[in-house]
Amino acid sequence: MPRSQGTALLVALVAGTAALAALVAYGTAVLFYGSAPKGVGTASAARSPVAPAHASGVWIGTWAGAPAVGVADTDVDTHANAFASTNTDSGTPAGHDLTRRTIRNVVHTSIGGDAARITLSNLFGTRPLLIDKATVNTRPVTFRGAPSVTIPAGGEFVSDPVVVPVAADADLVVTLRAPTASGPVTIHPNTHQTSYVEDEHGTWRSTLWRYLTAVAVRNDTATGAIAVIGDSLSAGSGSTLDADGRWPDVLSDRLHGRYGVVNQGIAGNRILLDGRGIGASHGQRASARFDRDVLGVAGVKTVVIALGINDVQLFPQQRDPQRIADALADLTERAHARGLHVVGATLTPYEGSRNWTPAQEAVRTRVNALIRAGGIFDEVVDFDEAVRDPYRPSRLLPRFDSGDHLHLNDHGYRQLGQRVDLRTLYRERAMSDQL
Repeated sequence: MPRSQGTALLVALVAGTAALAALVAYGTAVLFYGSAPKGVGTASAARSPVAPAHASGVWIGTWAGAPAVGVADTDVDTHANAFASTNTDSGTPAGHDLTRRTIRNVVHTSIGGDAARITLSNLFGTRPLLIDKATVNTRPVTFRGAPSVTIPAGGEFVSDPVVVPVAADADLVVTLRAPTASGPVTIHPNTHQTSYVEDEHGTWRSTLWRYLTAVAVRNDTATGAIAVIGDSLSAGSGSTLDADGRWPDVLSDRLHGRYGVVNQGIAGNRILLDGRGIGASHGQRASARFDRDVLGVAGVKTVVIALGINDVQLFPQQRDPQRIADALADLTERAHARGLHVVGATLTPYEGSRNWTPAQEAVRTRVNALIRAGGIFDEVVDFDEAVRDPYRPSRLLPRFDSGDHLHLNDHGYRQLGQRVDLRTLYRERAMSDQL
């Protein structure tokens, strides 16, 4: 065949393939959304393969980073680094804004799959947020068939499924470009994982996640997801940077892919009061974020609640242990209404920490007694007993103490992750049990 004819044939094949891809994407968009999204055509549809509607497997959460706080764009890394000073090795120079930036969020998966969906949040933004490019491990992501998305202030958006192999227990890079961002930026600080930000000046390391709040994968072998809602002890404060040593990571390793583990811990989080920004505490109170951060997790079957210590030790301090116990019981009932099984943790000791007092120790001890007595959770994991000093139960065992007498080191978090009885996680509540 003459080369000119071969070239013409190749061009025709490419054009035909592109047209077919456009048709498939159009049909898939109708299946996912009920009607073709505005702007779907040959150019946009060919950018990213989407998961076939007839594919086997279900969507299960593999990772999450709960939206914690909104920070002015010019201060985002400066503030985050001040909060996470023990783990941050470098950050974006102060005064650089987020416009024309490419954000490379590095997250660690629990389970794998053959396709992914990402959730982007503008929860704390006061203006619409434009993301004009997104990729998962370099594979382009679309949003209702389009390569870009505008998220309203206070909103979130789940992407189209994108066919990309996602490995279990591995780092995943979700890249976002926000060309006109003007803040406040919705972030999760103190991540204990290095991400990257590129601008015209270079590439900078950062220990926070921007805009990205969840990754779900299509998986045909895992039973579902375990959603952990907690505070800094779940988020991993005191653990080694980039070592994936948080106790939910340890739990995930023990499950060997049977469940996804989604860590919705926010440093400083409380049950009864909202946080007040970066510093001592932040994040919406757990009772307010529970529907979004727990009940909204893809494929959730079991909930682990590890909260209450900040209600005890942060100012204003809660002096009524029954209020904490009642709030925990309320979260359990909300999970039961969705047919979910609930495991709850006792509160760990913190004598020697700057906010400790004998009076607040009595509150913590009483909350733990109420938890152990039953009636609050379906199952109890005794984190207090796992890491306390047996000769002085009001303080951490020194070999588990990160140094501030409140947070744990890697050995301490491994102890918590090993403490969870895996058999308690498999007892799922059927909806009929609630009727």
